[in-house]
Amino acid sequence: MRVVFMGTPEFAVPSLTALVDAGYPPVAVATGPDRPRGRGQEITPTPVKETAQAAGIDRILQPEDVTDPSFAAAVAELEPDVIAVVAYKILPPEVFAAASEGAFNLHGSLLPKYRGAAPINHAVMAGESTTGVTTFFLEPSVDTGDIILQKEMSIGPNETAGEVHDRMAELGAEAVVETVRQIDAGTVETRPQDDEKATPAPKIHDEDGEIPWAASAEAVHNHVRGLSPYPGAWTLHDDTRLKLYRTRRAEGTGAPGTVLDADGRLLVTCGTGAVEVVVLQQPGRQRLDAADFLNGYALSEGDRLGE
Repeated sequence: MRVVFMGTPEFAVPSLTALVDAGYPPVAVATGPDRPRGRGQEITPTPVKETAQAAGIDRILQPEDVTDPSFAAAVAELEPDVIAVVAYKILPPEVFAAASEGAFNLHGSLLPKYRGAAPINHAVMAGESTTGVTTFFLEPSVDTGDIILQKEMSIGPNETAGEVHDRMAELGAEAVVETVRQIDAGTVETRPQDDEKATPAPKIHDEDGEIPWAASAEAVHNHVRGLSPYPGAWTLHDDTRLKLYRTRRAEGTGAPGTVLDADGRLLVTCGTGAVEVVVLQQPGRQRLDAADFLNGYALSEGDRLGE
């Protein structure tokens, strides 16, 4: 099998590694361009590029624009049997049509639920207890292709989106290898998605991170963990934007967003119930557990958050 792998971030690395280990080393990898990263803003290759180079894959494509005809031509010259896509850009048909046996994508949900750019965040924010991964053949319409296989996984009641992401990357790697094996063996049995059951999972924007204190404690807890560690749920205290990364459900009553306790722990009321804030951050500082945070930041019982 002539496999071309396309992906950029850490989420895609286990899938690339698993393909190499399973005897399907890609003939080429497409990934994002080298970019300035980190505090020093040094030009750095993507995680997928670094992994590919370590595995001895020397044909690496890094288009600035995947719709540039030159990229489609370069992929076609590789004569791929399969294109495996994991956390990459939306490809034009001219690119994925080059694969003689088909191009497939790994998606971080049990499609058709949570179609879109942020399926893990939305699943956790919605309080789902189960999610999973799906491989499906690419079509011009995003996340709508016929399903090849799915694998389920649980979401713990206090698990963050980041923790789900890391576990899902490993589960996704299993799905990618199994999909390539099925294509190689000619045993793929696809099924269409039921569009009527589709739910959206659009990109998270900054304004989406604001904590809805008037919602239930359960909803606030899910909101915080669903945006942790990135981009981070936030709330205002006076004019200071605080980011919250971990909470626990707790008991308490009062106007939503009211600080009930700021002595060694931070307890805040919601529309119903309350949450204990476990990890948070003020601008320009590092993340701290609540006790350490309160030693260096002035919050008092009766203060209001979100106003």
